[in-house]
Amino acid sequence: MPTRDEIFSKVQATLVDALGVDDEDVTESARLSADLGAESIDFLDIVFRLEKNFATKIPRGELFPENFAAAGTAYVANGMVTEEGLKELKVRMPHADIDGFAKNPKVENLQELFTVGMIVNFLQRKLG
Repeated sequence: MPTRDEIFSKVQATLVDALGVDDEDVTESARLSADLGAESIDFLDIVFRLEKNFATKIPRGELFPENFAAAGTAYVANGMVTEEGLKELKVRMPHADIDGFAKNPKVENLQELFTVGMIVNFLQRKLG
């Protein structure tokens, strides 16, 4: 099993290639959208590149949950992720800092969960 540093190094190289950013911009705390400029189409490319670079399969929605905040779910009310939604996020994303997100669980803040460190955590669990 690769070490956390080895995983980070590969993730960093993957994101540099996928997003055209500099190595020093890709830190564990860097947010994919806000800090590295990733757009929704980039998330698919990132998953594809991670699968290739780590020789693993990442089923759709496993790394980046899809349609979580869709209208009509019990997970969102008045623009906020509900307690039930937070529980579901913990199940779907054990690799993300849901407790930190829970301090201000606005739907618009969901993107803040998608950090470089979250990807490293995900791969560490998947490969371990």
